Amino acid sequence: MDSYQLLNHQVKKWIYQQGWQSLREIQQLAIPPILAAKTDVLITASTAAGKTEAAFLPACSQCMNITDSISILCISPLKALINDQYRRLHSLAEIVSIQLTPWHGDIPASKKNKLKKSPSGIILMTPESLEALLINDSGWFRTAFKSLQYIIIDEFHAFVGRERGQQLLSLLTRVEHLLGKLQTPIPRIALSATLGNIESVPASLRPNQRLQCQIIRETQARSLIKLQLRTYIEPQEATQTKDLPDKIPTYSALSQMCQDLFRLCRNSNHLVFANTRANTESVAVRLSDMCEQNNLPNEFFPHHGSLDKSLRETLEKRLQQNKLPTTAICTSTLELGIDIGKVNSVIQIGCPQSVSSLRQRVGRSGRRGNAAVLRMLITEREVTKKSDITDLLHLELVQALAMVRLLISSKWFEPANPKLLHFSTFLHQILATLAQWGGVRTEQLYHILCKEGPFQNITTYQFKILLSHMGIQQLITQTHNNILVLGVNGEKLVNHYTFYSVFHTPEEYRLITENKILGSIPMLGFLTVNQNIIFAGQRWQIIAINTEDKVILVRHTKAGNPPRFASSSLNIHDAIREEMYKILCAEDFRIPVEQEKADFTDDTTKKMFTGSCQIFKALKLHKENLIQLGNKVYLFPWKGDKIVNTLFALLKREKLDPDMNAGFITIPNSSIQQVKTILQHLAQAQQDEAWILAEQVPERKLEKYDAYLPDNLLLMSYASQAFDTTATHQWLQQFIPTQPETDQT
Repeated sequence: MDSYQLLNHQVKKWIYQQGWQSLREIQQLAIPPILAAKTDVLITASTAAGKTEAAFLPACSQCMNITDSISILCISPLKALINDQYRRLHSLAEIVSIQLTPWHGDIPASKKNKLKKSPSGIILMTPESLEALLINDSGWFRTAFKSLQYIIIDEFHAFVGRERGQQLLSLLTRVEHLLGKLQTPIPRIALSATLGNIESVPASLRPNQRLQCQIIRETQARSLIKLQLRTYIEPQEATQTKDLPDKIPTYSALSQMCQDLFRLCRNSNHLVFANTRANTESVAVRLSDMCEQNNLPNEFFPHHGSLDKSLRETLEKRLQQNKLPTTAICTSTLELGIDIGKVNSVIQIGCPQSVSSLRQRVGRSGRRGNAAVLRMLITEREVTKKSDITDLLHLELVQALAMVRLLISSKWFEPANPKLLHFSTFLHQILATLAQWGGVRTEQLYHILCKEGPFQNITTYQFKILLSHMGIQQLITQTHNNILVLGVNGEKLVNHYTFYSVFHTPEEYRLITENKILGSIPMLGFLTVNQNIIFAGQRWQIIAINTEDKVILVRHTKAGNPPRFASSSLNIHDAIREEMYKILCAEDFRIPVEQEKADFTDDTTKKMFTGSCQIFKALKLHKENLIQLGNKVYLFPWKGDKIVNTLFALLKREKLDPDMNAGFITIPNSSIQQVKTILQHLAQAQQDEAWILAEQVPERKLEKYDAYLPDNLLLMSYASQAFDTTATHQWLQQFIPTQPETDQT
């Protein structure tokens, strides 16, 4: 039986009005399990594959006759996505006579009051709005949501494995607890275009596993993509210029890149992802200036989180209307599924943060049957006699090639990390749960948050330590009958308008050298004393980190020209660096397509890659992890950031004064034999606890409520993000000398 026939006749009428000849594959597949409402459903498909309709068509069919309660709760990561969903679902809601209400900070009180007086239908909200409702109006919530049938989570990949995702999963457990539905759970429907290791995702959707999960995915889709990777060479003179950013030399890589962007993007619609806000503004203003210089109306506009909402929405509307040629230069703000109409291409400047992010960005073009168009623009430094090994190997270019291959050839994306502890968000949820109920017994709190909820990695021992520390800080207190309630300082935190979110804005640290302020950087990654960092095109060595005053003291290093590409993130996955090693060994980055191999690069990229392979081969990196250049030893694990961070911390503890950059480690004033001996010792030694290594890091507060954690839990939390001692110990085993076999005859 065609599953379309299972839908309510009003829903079928809406489908007919859209002019659809048939439902898409995932829409057909999703109807039976969603109507049955006996399992969770995970719908994963490419962007613009109709995932929203796949969830809402059967859900609305099931809920049309429920008029005494809100029946569908939809959670989205962005207010802009909610506004977009409201626009898309409005006509469906009208024809099936279901009330549709967007609910976030920008929605007028009149619309919210209408729902409060007569709760029914569909509500669209962010996790933060749901948190506010549970804390401030749980009595109304219990009544208004008494017949809740479905919880739909849009852009689920934006939540998985993150602090905000932990908050959301905890909120959903608290919703089921409030409604008395822990034993008979409310089905969850997750929508996502990018999820790595898909078979493990159901555990992320419902940690207590009280419902099974049915995975719906495309089987017939064959996505077409047009791809090119271009490389721009940064001349040595441009690197050394003292000019201000708005006076970029005409021969610089950025100038060359902007000339190409102007030529490629004029008179049509495009998205240009520039990764950072600073890059976004720099590229946008330069392209805007080029329009003015050519007496043309401006077509290039920035889009990032610091811009006023009205400016962002004006640009989004201009893209949707498709009346004027428009190119948005953006950060990740336009990565998610906001409907911006048809764009001719997506352009990525530099390496994206992840393969998952790259896939999501590619999906923003190629809608409505057209091929997706992706251009990646990479900058590499001009090679000179003083060039660093990073520049000689062109590691950013190689990483970009590896990410493209993983995306297209392997169809691989980063999976969520199930080992993270999320103590910061756990503390937040303890306070939120106490605020919601007024008071809770200790065992009930642990049951809701850890047994039923998402904090299942947290032991009873860690739970008790945290509660004790929160008591000392007067965040919580205990009544005479052993009920936990908010303390004086807990009340202050909960009553602050910022409490509902677990977003954390990274601390900005000032960089100072010889009493001169160089600027400021966010404390995002793994920084320790004596480590080299890159700032304003120069290499600096950290000589002190003052966590109280938020100051990093630095001095110039005596090394040669600094490498341009320096990663201090905690997030580069093993698979990316392993793919980099693979393509350098093979001296081939091309992608297999049927019986041929597809080349997707320009001549400069091919020349650069050939140079990378020559250096890689000359240094024998295909068979050696350690190489010696002068008085420095270079260690190339070809592993992700967690293993590299762990090796760095272990070597630092051995008083070797190592430096870390772009996935490899530099050990000065040493020899290969000395380093091998130490690595052999580390391989044979008992495996360290990761939190011990975290003691070397001066600033360990990465998340919003880390400042309220006891030191031992803060060390564990940081270590779970930065280190992997088990995988590192396994990698080190190669340095244990093999014992020769003895003759037994």
